[in-house]
Amino acid sequence: MSTPHGKSQALTPALLLGVLGVVYGDIGTSPLYALRAALGHFTDGGLERWEVLGILSLIIWALILTVTVKYVVFILRADNRGEGGILALMALARDGLASERWRWVVAVIGIIGACLFFGDGIITPAISVLSAVEGLKVVSPHFEEAVVPISLAILLALFLVQYRGTGLMGAVFGPICAAWFAVLAVLGAVEIVHNPSVLLALSPHYAVQFCLNYQLAAFVAFGAVVLAVTGAEALYADMGHFGKRPIRWAWLWLVLPALALNYLGQGALVLRDPAAIENPFFLIAPEWFRLPLVLLATAATIIASQAMISGAYTIARQCVQLGFIPRLQVSHTSETEEGQIYMPQINILLLVGVVILVLEFRNSDSLAAAYGIAVTGTFVCTSILAIIVFRRHFGWGWALSAAVFAPLLLLDLVFFAANVLKIPQGGYVPLVLGGFLFALMTTWHRGRELLFARFRQDGLPLKSFIARLPQSRTVRVPGTAVFMTSQADFLPGALLHNLKHNKVLHERVLFVTVTNESIPVVDPDRRRVVEQLAPDIHRIGLHYGFQESPNIPKELEALREVGIPFEPMQTSYFLGRETVVAAAVPKMSRWRQWLFTVMSRNAVPATEFFRIPSDRVVELGVRVAI
Repeated sequence: MSTPHGKSQALTPALLLGVLGVVYGDIGTSPLYALRAALGHFTDGGLERWEVLGILSLIIWALILTVTVKYVVFILRADNRGEGGILALMALARDGLASERWRWVVAVIGIIGACLFFGDGIITPAISVLSAVEGLKVVSPHFEEAVVPISLAILLALFLVQYRGTGLMGAVFGPICAAWFAVLAVLGAVEIVHNPSVLLALSPHYAVQFCLNYQLAAFVAFGAVVLAVTGAEALYADMGHFGKRPIRWAWLWLVLPALALNYLGQGALVLRDPAAIENPFFLIAPEWFRLPLVLLATAATIIASQAMISGAYTIARQCVQLGFIPRLQVSHTSETEEGQIYMPQINILLLVGVVILVLEFRNSDSLAAAYGIAVTGTFVCTSILAIIVFRRHFGWGWALSAAVFAPLLLLDLVFFAANVLKIPQGGYVPLVLGGFLFALMTTWHRGRELLFARFRQDGLPLKSFIARLPQSRTVRVPGTAVFMTSQADFLPGALLHNLKHNKVLHERVLFVTVTNESIPVVDPDRRRVVEQLAPDIHRIGLHYGFQESPNIPKELEALREVGIPFEPMQTSYFLGRETVVAAAVPKMSRWRQWLFTVMSRNAVPATEFFRIPSDRVVELGVRVAI
């Protein structure tokens, strides 16, 4: 269902169902907890009518400004060859920047956004499933002690089936989400009929009045109001799967009306019965429908969690391809869809994090404090990068870029600052996790830069070796040798070690360099760059986008098309295994060197990552001082 180079797709029922199931699962489950969390700040002494209308107005206008205006109208235009997401936007913003310092600044913003996204990916399953299962307490108080065990069982089952892929689950995601949004709209509309005056909350007047009257307390409430727009980043991140038009259409005509009706309906219920603030979402339903609603809500939150888990896999693979984290195991769960992947290391880390959060916080209200700061931090990073992209790639002047995005960035900053106040109550969770991931990513990126610089400093230029080869007495043996090298212009250390120890060179030699582009997918005609250096000696450049997984043997077999014979069973792959040691004058602090060494040792072997047959590999160790 991908949309190459941003081309729009025809609107079909199947496509819209897919959009509902994948893109809007997270934001669609926000009514479970957002209004309750926002009103919870003002329950002391009872709720006034204007307070309820003010909070409702803030939520409605957050949906309009942050989701509709920022993402649907503007951010969806900034596609990186049809792909979206914080790292795709970062790659687009870096493209064309001449200054290395500014390129690094943009990269840091993208890394921060990606780190916070992983925090979001851990918190979303925990808070979503907890909030759905908590509906059992509305059905019967006897279920209170069972909420945490049931939630853990659901989450454990969800993570344990990830290795099977999302194909089978995806077939039912869309219809369930369509039923979910229909129920949201109907429940809300029925309650609005009983109290139509709640529609006054559609006027921004009540939001402004609320802020002016409460000031600091209103600022605190913003930290809960933002829960209504969690999942907005998914509109942009999943653009590559569905295209802009279906995402926009589904939001404007299905999702936004359903969410607005449900929030207004919950508000009408609270106005009619203030005691309903305990759990307005489930109490809005008639008593006979509450248990089925709990089951439907649980299914919807599983879908929302699945979307975040799959998104974490995608972001992790992009981080690997862009050189921010070590190689990780990637399993393809579909023979036809490149984007359907499973990453066991990421899955285990997410599961451990989710279980810890559920056991530590034990209810969705407590987790709400941790949730907002991850989401709002990503919003801020997206707005900053969008200013750069629209200025450079759309030809907007600074005045126009500032006029459009400065107010949206200011709103994001207000949301973020309001959530900073929640750091002692749980907001520290995504910050600690994000800080740890930021240290990992920047250390790996810097360490690889130093490693490559050392290779260039100590290496022998490839052209010099080729020029001396005819005069050398090196014995040539039958077969093909493939030397994997990160530095296309320098002789691989593995070849020097092979000549030193074995004193032979294969009759056919291929120097293969893999380059990761800052675009999602590389066109087939740009995949391979072949250069003949000498008879039967070629330099091969393989180019991959950050959405792709390399497959070296498959690409080398395709060399037959350009007249280079390649027999897989007569080919040996020579790889260098670097052992990093401290230089006499280290260029990284001791703790970073230790961290880089640990990551290097635990990276997935190149044979597995590049899908090279392990029985055809020769590894030669190299000590590198940085």
